[in-house]
Amino acid sequence: MGTRQDITEALLAGAQAAQNGDEPTTCPYPRDLLLRRAWIRGYARARPVADTTAGTE
Repeated sequence: MGTRQDITEALLAGAQAAQNGDEPTTCPYPRDLLLRRAWIRGYARARPVADTTAGTE
């Protein structure tokens, strides 16, 4: 497990990766670490969302 600071840094790093357009597979943490979950959560919050209403008019 990581400290709060480590978790926060992983969350922010994931968000930055999403903003940079990196793929989610670039997560630097192994699957069994809590830091991976934090990184993915940050990525998911920052990724652009597809507009599902386009073309429905």
